[in-house]
Amino acid sequence: MSTAAYPTSWRPPPAFFGTRTRQHAAVIAALLYVVWSVSTLNVDVNRALAGFGRAVDLFVRMVPPDFSRGELLVRGMVESLQMAFAATLAGVVLSVPLGIAAARNLAPRPVYLAARGLIVVGRTFHEVIIAIFFVKLFGFGAVAGLLTLAFHSVIFLAKMLAEDIENVRVGPIEAVRATGAGFLQVVVYSVVPQVLTRSVGTAIYRLDANVRHSTVVGIVGAGGIGQTLSASFSRYDYDFAAAILLCIIALVALGEWFSDWVRAKLR
Repeated sequence: MSTAAYPTSWRPPPAFFGTRTRQHAAVIAALLYVVWSVSTLNVDVNRALAGFGRAVDLFVRMVPPDFSRGELLVRGMVESLQMAFAATLAGVVLSVPLGIAAARNLAPRPVYLAARGLIVVGRTFHEVIIAIFFVKLFGFGAVAGLLTLAFHSVIFLAKMLAEDIENVRVGPIEAVRATGAGFLQVVVYSVVPQVLTRSVGTAIYRLDANVRHSTVVGIVGAGGIGQTLSASFSRYDYDFAAAILLCIIALVALGEWFSDWVRAKLR
């Protein structure tokens, strides 16, 4: 057996940029770029320091939180949960055909390129940008928030499903095809069993994310508890805003616990 396959002396791994000198030069260049970027932002130090004083005043006015308008809080929380669950369900259903179309090993190349292009374009825009767009189309309220979360759920779940399908074992697919099965039979009997568990876990993760995002898109008027929070800050009603923030924390914590519980059941 050749001794070259089993080296007896340790050697450090090669530098990321080829040599240590190039690596050090890249680090120095990155630091210089950061310094230059910060210097061009025209940060007003006095204005930034004054913000700390306003922050203290804001937090003082938030204490104690005002829970007297419980009905308004509950309505906003329930609306956020409804948006999150409905958007996740729509995302799961609509992401399946898009994910299959975006899988290189299943879809024809023109279909694959079109589906991948749609996913790339959809992932370009943040939820808040999409929420502003839907608010302009459908007005303020939960409809805009639901469509925003559903759109991003479809894009996210389709991307994850496509990557899972591309990583499946080829053997079961070829075995089912050898029996003369059609495309749908190949998907159902050879692809679905390999990606089902991971896809369910991804859907649960997206539900958890939608619960959190449903509190954000409301700030631009897309319904949910976030819209109530934005209105309270606009009225300088800081004690009620503190109560809303605590409710949002509780809602996100509940969603995190539910997500962990479901994942534990799937293991």
